[in-house]
Amino acid sequence: MKQIFAKPQSMTDKVSHYCPGCTHGIAHRLVGETIDELGIADRTIGVASVGCSVLAYEYFDVDFQQASHGRAPAVATGIKRVHPESIVFTYQGDGDLASIGTAEAIHAAMRGENITIIFINNAIYGMTGGQMAPTTLLGQQTTTTPEGRRFEEMGAPIRMAEMLATLDGAAYVARFSLHDIPNITKAKRAIKKSFQYQLEGKGFTIVELLSTCPTNWGMSPNESLEWVQTDMMKVYPLGEFKTPEEGEKK
Repeated sequence: MKQIFAKPQSMTDKVSHYCPGCTHGIAHRLVGETIDELGIADRTIGVASVGCSVLAYEYFDVDFQQASHGRAPAVATGIKRVHPESIVFTYQGDGDLASIGTAEAIHAAMRGENITIIFINNAIYGMTGGQMAPTTLLGQQTTTTPEGRRFEEMGAPIRMAEMLATLDGAAYVARFSLHDIPNITKAKRAIKKSFQYQLEGKGFTIVELLSTCPTNWGMSPNESLEWVQTDMMKVYPLGEFKTPEEGEKK
């Protein structure tokens, strides 16, 4: 029988620890497919964050480094400067990148570091029990905002893609979603672009992915997919916010 679908070769056979309905696994697969299609597994180095994705190094069959909480862009910067021929990417959640790691992400983009960031935005702290994250929506209930996030007390959710796109060193900034097949296909194209631009030496690239967290959202997997579309996408619109071509025009 002809095989038409298989696990990416750049991923291990390790069974993931993610909760049912979580789309981290989809994001992993898209990154793995990209590495395979570009033929770069032997020179790819990933940097794992702290959070639900802390065990990413067990799922990708490429060299990996674990970073302290929020410091993945700084670690990736050091790796890339020592090994400029390598393809270096970080895999980070919103608590890791948009909270404790905000400065690292902003300054790596500002400097135009030739690295790629895969940024998972599920609007909550997943690993530590569902607390409010920098990306939590106004009105969203979490363990630390049981009555919903209030602007007067907690401010507004941060839009990392829009902010990073304003920096001259950022070459490619995009946001896509993992809630259905058409959007997963668009997310895959964006991830492949981000790696290709790094191969071409264009500079800093980041793809933000709207992801689900059914466990901490208190929803079923199907409900969480619907919530991404009906609620998250209103706050976090999808698309490409900056491309190398636009940067060259400036």
